[in-house]
Order: sequence, then structure tokens, then C-alpha cells
Amino acid sequence: MIFLETPRLRLRNVTEKDADIMHEYRNNKICNRYQRGQTKERTGIIALIKRRKDDEMTLSAPFMIAVALKDSDEMIGEIAAIPKDDSISLGYTFSCKHHRRGYAFESLNALIETLHKRYPECVFISYTDTENKPSMELLKKLGYKDMGYSSQLSSRIFSKYAKEEKYRKSQ
Repeated sequence: MIFLETPRLRLRNVTEKDADIMHEYRNNKICNRYQRGQTKERTGIIALIKRRKDDEMTLSAPFMIAVALKDSDEMIGEIAAIPKDDSISLGYTFSCKHHRRGYAFESLNALIETLHKRYPECVFISYTDTENKPSMELLKKLGYKDMGYSSQLSSRIFSKYAKEEKYRKSQ
């Protein structure tokens, strides 16, 4: 299923044909440097795809989105969305072969706009390693606000559409 398209990208369900690409970038030291808990073994990736291939973009359960080039449908990255209460946590990984081309911004911006229209009550949250400067800059460019460091999560927390006072009380 195609969730949405941008001028250059297609955001769709993951498919079996994505396994090799996912395996490649999830095992690349540049791409996975700041990732925690991602499945990296080929068998685990295949099992993940089988579990996530029919995900729907709703608040009822986490969902995974493949980001693919529109012209070739080649997967270049992934976005994981985890809805909880009145928030949607977004995590992302993009193949280092496609870094610095604006694909992460283009796909995340389109996804956030779509989800915000559907679920205007939701706050968007992303967590990043304190050393991950490119991700922090991306989140700021997307309009996220730096909410500070959480020692409990060992991460810097960024949010969009959150009221700071409410957010800080819930942490």
C-alpha cells in the first residue's frame, strides 16, 4: 500500500524486495551509528518485513513505512511510527548512499503533515543521541523544539506541537 507520495518519493509498506537494502544499511557503520535495538540480521529483517508488510497508518498500533524513490521504487530508508496516548513517536533510518539529498526532510515533512491533519490532537516526539548533530538539525528544520536531555532515555528529546509544560509534567 502506498501511504503517500511526494515529488521524488513514495512512502509505502515494506515488502520482501526491501530486505537486502535494509540489511545493507542497517549493517553500515555510518547508517547505524546512532541506532539502538534495530534488527540487523537478515533472518530478523525478513521476519520484521513479514510482520510489518500490512501495517496501516493509524493510531491503533505502531507502523513501519518504507521510503522509496518514486521513479524506481528502490527503498532508501524507513520510518517507524509509534502512537501512544496523544503522541506519535517517529524514528528513522536512511541509507548513507542517499544522505544529504533532502530525502529525510521531504519524507518526514510529508508524513508529519498528513498525520497532523488526521490527528491534530497528537504531539510528535523524536529521540536522538546527543552526538547525532545531523538528526538534531533535521528535527529543528522540521519545526521540532528541543525539549532537553533525558538521562532515563539517554537521549535528547524533540517535540512538535507540544506544550512544553504539559510535556515536561508527563516525563
